[in-house]
This record gives sequence, C-alpha cells and structure tokens, in this order.
Amino acid sequence: MNQEIINLYDEYTHKPLSREVFLKRLAVLTGGTAMAMAILPMLEGNYAKAATVHAQDETLDTETILYDADGVSMQAYTAKPKKGINLGCVMVIHENRGLNEHIKDVTRRAAKAGFLAMAPDALSETGGTPANEDEARNLISKLDPKKNLNNFIRSAEQLRARKDGNRHVGCVGFCWGGGMANQLAVNVPWLNAAVAFYGAQPKAEDVPKIKAAVQLHYAGLDERIDAGIPAYEDALKKAGVKYELYMYPNVNHAFHNDTSAARYNAEAALLAWKRTTDFFTANLK
Repeated sequence: MNQEIINLYDEYTHKPLSREVFLKRLAVLTGGTAMAMAILPMLEGNYAKAATVHAQDETLDTETILYDADGVSMQAYTAKPKKGINLGCVMVIHENRGLNEHIKDVTRRAAKAGFLAMAPDALSETGGTPANEDEARNLISKLDPKKNLNNFIRSAEQLRARKDGNRHVGCVGFCWGGGMANQLAVNVPWLNAAVAFYGAQPKAEDVPKIKAAVQLHYAGLDERIDAGIPAYEDALKKAGVKYELYMYPNVNHAFHNDTSAARYNAEAALLAWKRTTDFFTANLK
C-alpha cells in the first residue's frame, strides 16, 4: 500500500485528525470516496482475525478480574497455563484503542508461552474500552497521565502479588502501551523486564532510574517514533542499563498487530514475538 496512505492513517490515529478530515484526505490519495472506503478495512483493525489463540483454548485458564488502583476499580483480562503455579508474570499493555480482542489474544499468546499474563484496561474508570475505536482513542487522550501511570503501577503490584506467580514481573506494550512500558521501567524499581514495541521513549534524564532489563522493537518506516531512538539509546548506555534494541527494516508502526492488514508484517512480528518470549524466559523464570 502507498506509504502516504499509511502515514496518513498514523496521523489520524495519533494526532488525531477528525474522521471526516481523514476520510477526505484518504479519498484524495486513493482517487475517490469509493476507493477510500474499499481500502479502509485494510487499515483499521479487523477483530474477526484476533484469534491466534482461541478464547476457549482448553490448555489455558482465562478470566476478567477487578482490583483497586488509584481510586479506580481496574478491570484486567488474565490468562495462564491451566493450573499453572510459580509462573513468571507478564503485563500486556494495549495500544491507544484500549483493551480489545487483539490484545486479549496477545495475552493468551503470552500464557501459551508459559507465563501468567494480565492485560489491564486503561479505560476502566470510564466503564471499560468501548467497541468504537475512535471513541476509545478519544477517551485515552483525555486520561490524566499521572493517575493513569499510578493505575498501571498498582496493576503491576497486583500481578506481582498473585499466588500463582513467582513475583518476577515484566511488561510488554504496543504503541501507546509501548510508551507505558518504558514509563513502568522508569517508575517501578523492582520490575524485572520491560519490552516496548514502537513506543514513545522516556526522558533521557529519567533513564538512570531504570533497574529492569529492557528490550525495544522499532519499525524502520516509523519516522515519528524512531526520531527518539538516538537519545534513548545513548542514555541507556550511559546509565549502564541492560538493553536490547531491534530495528525491523521496511516495516510500519504497528507491524505486530495482525488485525491491521495494511501494516502487519508476519515475518517481523513473529521474530519480534520470539525475541520477546525468549527475553521474558531469561529474565522472569
């Protein structure tokens, strides 16, 4: 697909543009409204495809839990190997679309890899993630950053306290969640591992606070996020933080999201996920 279209969609989902403006500009790029509407499903998430691991997989125990955070009753989706105990713990942090079926599937993938996985819903305080992606993005943009961070810190503490876990905790986040994974690395001194997929980098002056091992995945065509790599890597080196940084050439932001046909790259996604699970095995088990 034309890279200008991909860049426009990225602008729409992260600036954000109004849907009306986005569709008008998409029609110009594609040559008309009809073609724009034909291409749109390839850009937006198709959650009918969000079932790499079936929701009723008989080898897993899954449930939705509630717990108190920073004055919020947090909701989270959990998955683990059936009757599993003493498991390494992985928090899965969603994109700016909220806790949707794709992220629940990623949570089950982490469980299939042998971990106790938990995916908190950042929109718990508004009743949970709505089905409409535009509404979810709008709600996430209005979250109070400090309160939201506290909610995720409390969520990490909740995961660490689970009796079926081994108190070794890591997190993996995507896009908005990748930025949150970096923030948890800065703000949770007992965190063992943090993995960020194409997420916003923390301030360089905060990097020395990181005690966790860090793994970073970036898309070669993602100019917006990639602009922050040099400063982050330099700060990681100066602080002596254990880290791994992987660049995937010629792929786009959100290359791991297999519900977005236009941006998903199977080869890069599978390699990045293997590196992620190997990293968690080394640091959490």
